[in-house]
Amino acid sequence: MRKWVCIVPVLLLAGCSKTKAPEPGAQVGAEAKPAAESAAFAPSPPAKVIPNGTALHVRIDESIDTRRNRVGDRFSATLSEPIEVGGRTLVPAGTRFSGHVTTAAASGRLKGRASLGLKLDSFRLNGREYPVQTTSVDRVSAAHKKRNGLLIGGGAGLGAAIGALAGGPKGALIGAGAGAGAGTAGAAATGKRQVAIGAETPLRFTLRSPVDM
Repeated sequence: MRKWVCIVPVLLLAGCSKTKAPEPGAQVGAEAKPAAESAAFAPSPPAKVIPNGTALHVRIDESIDTRRNRVGDRFSATLSEPIEVGGRTLVPAGTRFSGHVTTAAASGRLKGRASLGLKLDSFRLNGREYPVQTTSVDRVSAAHKKRNGLLIGGGAGLGAAIGALAGGPKGALIGAGAGAGAGTAGAAATGKRQVAIGAETPLRFTLRSPVDM
């Protein structure tokens, strides 16, 4: 009887030690699950968006004028100031832009104004092309009515003076008419105006819609 009394406690202790031993596989699974969940819910990097209304400061790479350029002609420009959003530079200075001519018209010979318009279409950065929609930059010539008036009026006065010397008052009237006609012809021949934007001219465009990068 005493022999069994000594053996029973030893067996009970052995059984308890087996039931309390942790399983290595269970610990690994418990530790891996939170790590997988945290990776799944990790925040994505913030999106890069150039907002609507951002100013684009560029310098055009070649001269453009109403003598030789037509609507639709392409041109290139270089960004002169970096585009920064929230303290981050999204587009560095020196980035190449491309655009097109929207308006190119010389003035009439006796009236009207010459006009030239440009817009940017896209820029290239890190091997990718990004389309843009911008406002236009427009240039308009000065009116030339005053100059034409001087040419016509001056021609009439000169003709009247010559006519008066040749044939008195009647000759003055004839000479004035002839002089006015000559002045009008001179204005028509020389009065046509043009508009040009030289190479390296600084221009400022504005985005009309955001650009996702």
